[in-house]
Amino acid sequence: MSLAGRRVVVTRPAAQAQPLVDRLREFGAEPVVVPLIEIVAPTDGGAALGDALSRLAEFDWIVVTSANGAGRVAAALAHSSTRPRIAAVGAATAAALGVPVDLVPAVQTAEALAAELGSGSGTLLLVQPEAGTNQGRRSLLRRALTAAGWTVSAVDAYRTVPVMPSSGERSRVLSADAALFASGSAVRSWVTAFGTETPAVTAAIGPSTAQVAAEIGLKIDIVAADHSLHGLAECLLVYFADAS
Repeated sequence: MSLAGRRVVVTRPAAQAQPLVDRLREFGAEPVVVPLIEIVAPTDGGAALGDALSRLAEFDWIVVTSANGAGRVAAALAHSSTRPRIAAVGAATAAALGVPVDLVPAVQTAEALAAELGSGSGTLLLVQPEAGTNQGRRSLLRRALTAAGWTVSAVDAYRTVPVMPSSGERSRVLSADAALFASGSAVRSWVTAFGTETPAVTAAIGPSTAQVAAEIGLKIDIVAADHSLHGLAECLLVYFADAS
C-alpha cells in the first residue's frame, strides 16, 4: 500500500505537525502543512495548574485528558516524590506524561475514561483545556466524575487559539486529495477558514473529533480505529488502498 502522489493536508499546530508529516512521507504522500490552531498558556498563565501540581499529595488521582495537557504536567510528575495514581485518556497522552500510568481506557475517549475510573470517594485532579467551544464536553466529563462520587478539582492546562491561513492557501488546500483532523479545535478552525468545503477525503483521529465535525456540518469520511497520529495516517493509507 502507498499514498504516492497523494497530497494530504495536515492541520496540526506547527510545533506538533512533524511526526504526522514524517509518517505521511513514509507512506509516499506529499504533506500540505496548514496549521489551523496554536496551543498557548491558559489565561491565568498556568497559575492554577502550578498551585495544584505543588499539592499533588492531596489527590488520589490525576486525570489528564490530552497530550497537550500531559506536556504541561510531565515535569512536575517526574520530580514529585509522592504522586497520585494517574489516568490518561489515551496512549499518546500516557506517552507524553513520561511516567508510569495506572489507567488508559480500552476505548480512548473521555467518556470511556470516566466509565473505567468508576465510582470513588476520593479526590481527583482533572487537567483539562481552558473553557471555550469545548465547554460542553468539559462539563460532561466533570459531571460524570462527580456523579460517580469523586471530589473533582479541575484546572486549565492550556488553551487553543485559531490560526487563520492566508487567502492564497485556499486553492492549495481544497485541491488536495485529503485532509486530516486530530482535534475538534482544528475542525472548528477549518470551518471558520474554509466553510464546509473540503478535499475529496477527510479523516478524523477519533470519534470525539468526528462528533464535533458532525455537529457543525463538516463531513468526515474516515475515523481512525487507533486514535493516534500513526493511526490517523494509517487509516488514510488503508482507505485509498481499498478504493483502488
